[in-house]
Amino acid sequence: MSGPKNAVLTSVMIANRGEIACRVMRTAKAMGLTTVAVHSATDRNARHVREADIAVDLGGSKAADSYLQIDKLIAAAKSSGAQGIHPGYGFLSENAGFARAVEQAGLIFLGPPASAIDAMGSKSAAKALMETAGVPLVPGYHGEAQDPATFREAAARIGYPVLLKATAGGGGKGMKVVERDEDLADALASAQREALSSFGDSRMLVEKYVLKPRHVEIQVFADQHGNCLYLNERDCSIQRRHQKVVEEAPAPGLSPELRQAMGEAAVRAAQAIGYVGAGTVEFLLDARGEFFFMEMNTRLQVEHPVTEAITRLDLVAWQIRVAQGEPLPITQEQVPLRGHAIEVRLYAEDPANEFLPATGRLEIYRESAKGPGRRVDSGVSEGDEISPFYDPMLGKLIAWGEDREQARLRLLSMLDEFAIAGVRTNLAFLRRIIAHPAFAEAELDTGFIPRYQSELLPPAQVLGDEFWHVAAQAFHLSSAAVERTDDLHSPWSTGSGLRMGLPNEVDLHLSCGQDSRTVKLRAQETHGVRLSGDQISIRHDGLSRQTTAIRRSDTLYLRWDGEMHAIHRFDPIAEADASHTEQGGLSAPMNGSIVRVLVAVGEQVEAGTPLVVLEAMKMEHSVRANRTGVVSALYCAEGEMVSEGTVLISIED
Repeated sequence: MSGPKNAVLTSVMIANRGEIACRVMRTAKAMGLTTVAVHSATDRNARHVREADIAVDLGGSKAADSYLQIDKLIAAAKSSGAQGIHPGYGFLSENAGFARAVEQAGLIFLGPPASAIDAMGSKSAAKALMETAGVPLVPGYHGEAQDPATFREAAARIGYPVLLKATAGGGGKGMKVVERDEDLADALASAQREALSSFGDSRMLVEKYVLKPRHVEIQVFADQHGNCLYLNERDCSIQRRHQKVVEEAPAPGLSPELRQAMGEAAVRAAQAIGYVGAGTVEFLLDARGEFFFMEMNTRLQVEHPVTEAITRLDLVAWQIRVAQGEPLPITQEQVPLRGHAIEVRLYAEDPANEFLPATGRLEIYRESAKGPGRRVDSGVSEGDEISPFYDPMLGKLIAWGEDREQARLRLLSMLDEFAIAGVRTNLAFLRRIIAHPAFAEAELDTGFIPRYQSELLPPAQVLGDEFWHVAAQAFHLSSAAVERTDDLHSPWSTGSGLRMGLPNEVDLHLSCGQDSRTVKLRAQETHGVRLSGDQISIRHDGLSRQTTAIRRSDTLYLRWDGEMHAIHRFDPIAEADASHTEQGGLSAPMNGSIVRVLVAVGEQVEAGTPLVVLEAMKMEHSVRANRTGVVSALYCAEGEMVSEGTVLISIED
């Protein structure tokens, strides 16, 4: 932590947003500190702003115009009276220039010294330091030259496949796996653009892509008095697009001897650079028990709650106390290790569409009930808008148990209770991972998701008759429509489908996604069906089934086979001629900005050819030709913001 020893903090500004801002504020408030939030124009009504004691508007929409503006952040701290700045993770949390600016402004940086960020914040510098210390490294190139020829030569030397990584970042941003020499140049250019957009630094390194590794990291913590210890380890092997999805502590199957060897190596690395505060040293662990240094993250990690769960320690409170000059409260021998904890990251994204980020309004957002061994860290609330400008993580679900299986089952229960609608998420995907037999057996490595892809990402389910009948019954039971108010006992005052001399019957015209159905609901079919609050119970053949059903006007949100479906009532006559299709048009898969247009009108393209590169939530996504043809029209330009579904380009045969 940069700042004078024995400094006294009464007010802390969090230079971040979302769930980490809310999480830091929770501890700061518990310690009696005044909390200050900063926000962009987009985040003016965000949850972290609502929960802060003071909020400062940075202006702008993109991170580059707000959360990455050092001068604006320093000015915000001074105007609000904050004495210290917590950087959270992402954004400027590993930016040495930001740490220096905070210190030069006479403020306390609740992160490591700038010198430590310089030494370990750069993946290249960190690998050089580890090489000097004798820690095994994955073969690669970590030099200063950044031209394509240098990377091509290095990749040829270490052998494909290779992994390109941003030297200044993390979280999967600026990271590409390259299988062939002919793909290297384009992958390098794209990774450099992502790195520059996310971290303000386009420098890259390349290393051998190790097959079937485990990703095991060590949490270290150091004070201003030269004390440093490790708080056990975490397994973060289950990843998608090189970004962690599931994390747990301790790492299953890790022997005490290996834990000690990795922990002591991590502490040596931290002490070698005079590290202060919370940091994480990340390793690749192969099946033989050999570990290779990857990088050091000089900040608090997203997955720190699992470490807190097994140690019963508050790492943010430690950060605040260490920044004020206090020594670490325990020794290495006193570090607890109790039970097991598992965390999943909840993202606004579409797993069925290559995990593309999703945007929109959170029409439904109901978190799992809190209780012993249950924790939810989130940064959103029902009704919030999810924008395309920032990371798509909504929050995290953390479960603790006396052993791994108890934690796993508890997490499954939490996932079943969670309800989200209005924005596509990975909620059902997460449940499939945690419920998978291989995960239950702790068969963990970074290839877990690709290996079981067919089971974790099954084809879209066909909605059968039972689904439509339950939806119709939920609509009927939740209907508040009253046709007459002068005589509530009249048979005409309800929509019961009363017909003289005929069975009571109601026709409900329902649609869900691209499917629609007319359901004839008879009065006797509602017997055995009960709606209580947001839960509908269906009894059939002696069995009772219960699921979530939330009614909003003419929309019903119904959980079915783990997925939340939005079902609408419609007028079939009014909508008979409303449908239309775009002929030959390719649309934006999400809200975002156009960073590159790769073709021109009149150009012939093959199926699969990249046409437009779209940036959303700090990641680049290519829109590719869906067939061979000729580009007949362009409807977008570089730098333009587009909405999901907007036609970008047309192709004719």
